[in-house]
Amino acid sequence: MYFSLSLGSGLLPMRLRVVADGFGLPSFLPKEAKKIQDPFARKLAMRIERLPVHVRFSENPIMSSCVKPLMQTKETPVVLLHGFDSSCLEWRYAYPLLEESGFETWAVDILGWGFSDLEKLPPCDVVSKRDHFYQFWKSYIRRPMMLVGPSLGSAVAIDFAVNYPEAVEKLVLIDASVYAEGTGNLATLPRAVAYAGVYLLKSFPLRLLANYLNFTNLSFSTSLDWTNVGRLHCLLPWWDDATVDFMTSGGYNVASLINKVKQKTLIIWGENDRIISNKFAVQLHCELPDAIVRQIPNCGHLPHVERPDTTIKLIAEFLQREAKKLNQCVSQV
Repeated sequence: MYFSLSLGSGLLPMRLRVVADGFGLPSFLPKEAKKIQDPFARKLAMRIERLPVHVRFSENPIMSSCVKPLMQTKETPVVLLHGFDSSCLEWRYAYPLLEESGFETWAVDILGWGFSDLEKLPPCDVVSKRDHFYQFWKSYIRRPMMLVGPSLGSAVAIDFAVNYPEAVEKLVLIDASVYAEGTGNLATLPRAVAYAGVYLLKSFPLRLLANYLNFTNLSFSTSLDWTNVGRLHCLLPWWDDATVDFMTSGGYNVASLINKVKQKTLIIWGENDRIISNKFAVQLHCELPDAIVRQIPNCGHLPHVERPDTTIKLIAEFLQREAKKLNQCVSQV
């Protein structure tokens, strides 16, 4: 059976086959995963794996969650990060479209979020997140990649690209949260207060409100299910500790790194973003040395969820255009 997904007044064609899973979900996912109705979220959840990643700050490898490509190619791999306190399920609509277009596609959970095994809690500050992702890249991807970061994932991507330029060929920044000064005053909270804050952060009402702010014209029934998808990783037993550790560590502060980015960059922004104004798209475009910017009309803060077809078209065109330029330069030599 083939599905089309209706979001508000828009109809997004999804040309992938969704099969009944019979609860064939990874055993490490919270049991609440079985309640998710969205067939695309269930389909992608069935493909989540844990791979061992050796890091310098842990004696044992971290079993790290990701979605691996069905096959690896010789072309530039596309590696998808996610936003603040989210998971690879954020890419449930866009991932299959990239894969269907022939791109080697990875969706990687950032250390401290997603579905990795953090029972022996490692540090989840910025340096640890960066080191963990580098070791993941070094172990499994092993080639310069197009790194895609939405929202706070853009800060993760910029931080990584500046520190490990050999690993990143191109960047895609989506509704980028890159001008915040880390976690601000949250870093100075007493730990007891911080734990109270993260308890509120994973609450269903707050997540439901976040969906209202993130998207345009989202039906209530869809919003309920998307809330269940978005907070699923919060139900893992170590989530509270990992999130408090990140909050009290100071978080990402990458504004001073933006002009150090050397990679060609595509900036994508939802025109109706109510979380981060699209005026920051103009500022970011001016500050990045080599960037283009594209806006998506009638779209909120997470275009890869709300308008996956348009988002993936822009990413594919960017990747293919740069590859074509490279081939032309080689042929002229």
